[in-house]
Amino acid sequence: MAERSTAAVDVADDSGEKSLTAKADQADQSTADGVAQKRERDTEHNEAQGSGGTEGPGKKASPPELHSGHKLARRYRLEDCVTRLDGFSSWRAVDEKLRRAVGVHVLPADHTRARAVLAAARSSALLGDPRFVQVLDAVEENDLVYVVHEWLPDATELTTLLSAGPLEPHDAYQMVSQLSSAMAAAHREGLAHLRLNPNAVLRTSTGQWRIRGLAVNAALRGVTSDTPQRADTEAIGALLYAALTQRWPYENDAYGLSGLPKDIGLIAPDQVRAGVHRGLSELAMRALANDGATASRHESPCTTPEELVKAISEMPRIRPPEPAFTAPPEYQRTTYQQGTYGRTAPHPGVTQPVPTPPPPLQSRTGKALKWAVSALLIAALGLGSWQLADALIDQGGKADDPNQTQTTDGDDKNVDKPKKPQPIAIETASDFDPFGSDGSENSGDISKVYDTVPGTYWQTAYYLGAKFGNLKSGVGVIVDLGKVQKVGNVTVTFVGSTSVELLAADGDAQPQSFDGYTKVADGTGTEVQLKPDKELQSRYLLVWLTELPLQADTGEYRGRVVDIKVTS
Repeated sequence: MAERSTAAVDVADDSGEKSLTAKADQADQSTADGVAQKRERDTEHNEAQGSGGTEGPGKKASPPELHSGHKLARRYRLEDCVTRLDGFSSWRAVDEKLRRAVGVHVLPADHTRARAVLAAARSSALLGDPRFVQVLDAVEENDLVYVVHEWLPDATELTTLLSAGPLEPHDAYQMVSQLSSAMAAAHREGLAHLRLNPNAVLRTSTGQWRIRGLAVNAALRGVTSDTPQRADTEAIGALLYAALTQRWPYENDAYGLSGLPKDIGLIAPDQVRAGVHRGLSELAMRALANDGATASRHESPCTTPEELVKAISEMPRIRPPEPAFTAPPEYQRTTYQQGTYGRTAPHPGVTQPVPTPPPPLQSRTGKALKWAVSALLIAALGLGSWQLADALIDQGGKADDPNQTQTTDGDDKNVDKPKKPQPIAIETASDFDPFGSDGSENSGDISKVYDTVPGTYWQTAYYLGAKFGNLKSGVGVIVDLGKVQKVGNVTVTFVGSTSVELLAADGDAQPQSFDGYTKVADGTGTEVQLKPDKELQSRYLLVWLTELPLQADTGEYRGRVVDIKVTS
């Protein structure tokens, strides 16, 4: 299949799926996306409680006999085997054509689930949602079936994040928001995950949450479900529960987390740990329990990702914590004193004599010098007085001229002075992708375009060219100023030189389509000043990116908006 930016696959993890009788012989395991974990056992274990689905029976094909240095399609060179399990193996490989690291899952073509794996990989690849780890290729060749996907060395698994403690409320809110909206988009296309666990959730260095293993992970392990939407919704609820409490919401321990005490059932996160955000606690229970467990809180359960997205939108927004500033150290006075170098330090308590100034000049030469200076001063005063009188006489003559135009100080006060531009606060912002498949472009990070935290930015998905891979004309950010105001200038700061246009809406209503905005300015650079040619009164402004830079750190075409500032 042709290469393109598509959805993702991770099937290498099985941490958390160990049976209670096999804990003693657990070996190290590693994931297939470049995020270090523990190596899996060579045999399949039972699914951890609450992960959803069942595994179908079938013939276990032996793993392909591959080794480091083996090449697939004369392109993908296998480097390190990170998993060998249940007839398939996972590798870190190198794409020698594009010179980048990739992950590869390999299984025999006669494996009982080989057809299902190919179908799942190709279906998830067509989704093209950047919130999922991208599938790059899915091929059957030389009695092998292999799936090639992104390798994310800068991403961290939720399992690793939780090993250090629960997440902050804002981080947990961002995680559940992004996961819910991503899975809702997948289910609209008929795709389910069925193995959504802490090993399948990654946070990138930019703070974006991504999901790996969509459809393919379950297909490789034969996991199915009669209620896929309910299974994925409950899995999201379990992830939120773990993020808030650092506990797995079932009796069995899993994914490096302790389970709940036995025989007490499912209790709310704010009853497990003090200080848990009440709204997020209720949201986790609504996603986890649809059998009346939330009746005491008078909240209806969420049985689909769409319902979970709606419930999140009805919550008050959780803002990020204020940055902590370190107080500067107190000023320390030094013992240095001017003019004391080379002198003996005085003893404490000894009064130093004050030096007597030299007497004035009393000699004959001194008296003559004083008279000379006095004579010069008198001459200077006389000359200055004569010049001042002459200037006043000339000015008086000019004042008598009836044709002479006079200007008074009072006239200067009537001259209008230009007003200094004043900053205009941005009330809210939202991503705008009218020509995309789902109408959204990394909405979880959009608040970073007007926050006060240095170094943060909102970024687009990545594309295979500066012109959005010729898929669309652009994406943008809609800025809401709260009311119609006079806009004099909009300053947009980017990471990398970016082409951008400024469009504005008429009136107080937000347009629902791109045609509702009018272009008023454009520019290119890393800090672009967008100044309308004529006076502009507007409430809604659209910062529209038309050409993306090649980001040096990832080698991808992405737009990254660091800051948007509006002045009158």
